[in-house]
Amino acid sequence: MAIRVEMIGCLIVVAATLLVGGATAATYQVGDELMWKVPPGGPIAYSTWADQKNFQIGDTIVFNWTGTHDVAEVSQAYFGNCTTSNTIGAVQTTSPVNITLTTNVTRYFICTVSNHCYLGQRVAIGFGTSSASRAIGALSVPVLLLAIAISFLSHL
Repeated sequence: MAIRVEMIGCLIVVAATLLVGGATAATYQVGDELMWKVPPGGPIAYSTWADQKNFQIGDTIVFNWTGTHDVAEVSQAYFGNCTTSNTIGAVQTTSPVNITLTTNVTRYFICTVSNHCYLGQRVAIGFGTSSASRAIGALSVPVLLLAIAISFLSHL
């Protein structure tokens, strides 16, 4: 009986360790299959894409394109106006561009080529209020393993 209690205790510690370290950073390709280009659906394409994501600190967003494009970070005021003269940092002209999200502040990105921004090639990367969907995914495997182990040990 004592061995069973000790084994259950060890399993609980292992599961708790997996739960705490279970949430990992994700990598998102901006636009998914659309990639980073003037969207055929107009300005709503990238905002729809971003609204479906649950960005968290540590995640990486990847701007990937072919053809003549670039990516520049701008302030919210310049994002709305597609102002290309006041970028935050250098304009990135070589694909792919990987950006790791290090704070939970909304970040704004545009293409500075021609009228691409006005045609919808811009995206705001915001943060959800919780990481529930990723946490549930990270929790499911350790919880399942713990349940199986307890069930198995209860029959010894």
